[in-house]
Amino acid sequence: MKKFVSTAFALGLILAGAASAADGTPTRVRGTIDQVDGPVLHITGRAGEKLTVTMAAGVKIAEVSKIDISAIKPNSYIGTAAAPLPNGDLKALEVHVFPESMRGTGDGHRPFDLGPNSTMTNGTVGSVVGSSDRTLTVKYEGGEKKVIVPADVPIVTFEPGSADEIKPGAKVIIFAMKAADGSLSTDRVSVGKDGLTPPM
Repeated sequence: MKKFVSTAFALGLILAGAASAADGTPTRVRGTIDQVDGPVLHITGRAGEKLTVTMAAGVKIAEVSKIDISAIKPNSYIGTAAAPLPNGDLKALEVHVFPESMRGTGDGHRPFDLGPNSTMTNGTVGSVVGSSDRTLTVKYEGGEKKVIVPADVPIVTFEPGSADEIKPGAKVIIFAMKAADGSLSTDRVSVGKDGLTPPM
């Protein structure tokens, strides 16, 4: 099967959730592929809903793989979906460590839809305190956040993927565009390696 190897820029679009140029509403789809009909993916969402997403020609595919928390070091460039704590700090729901070629991807702090009041923060790690549970400072243009990373929080990274990984049973997160008629389409898909559920 032909491989669709994405550039660092294309991977950045997948992971930052940037909208494509096509008309429509940006929509995140998280779930498991049930069936693949050519470019059409039939997916069961995490809440049990049935969805259909059409992949564009030349779709960019990123592979999401699990890594150890020790991969988070001072000067790592990361993204983290997190929940706010009463003192203003953040508690990580997941952390993704970007390859060096993707440094700068989605830099900043913004709302996210992984949980109630969740946010996404992409930036450079300053200090790292602790070996199991970790406390990070994450610096981005215009600000800085303190992030608590419990030992059981999933830590992942990304690599270029291939069309071979788009198959029934694969766990995916897709940044799709919803057209006026409700149909979903995408030019980029992130798929969990070896059955991993992408945590973001």
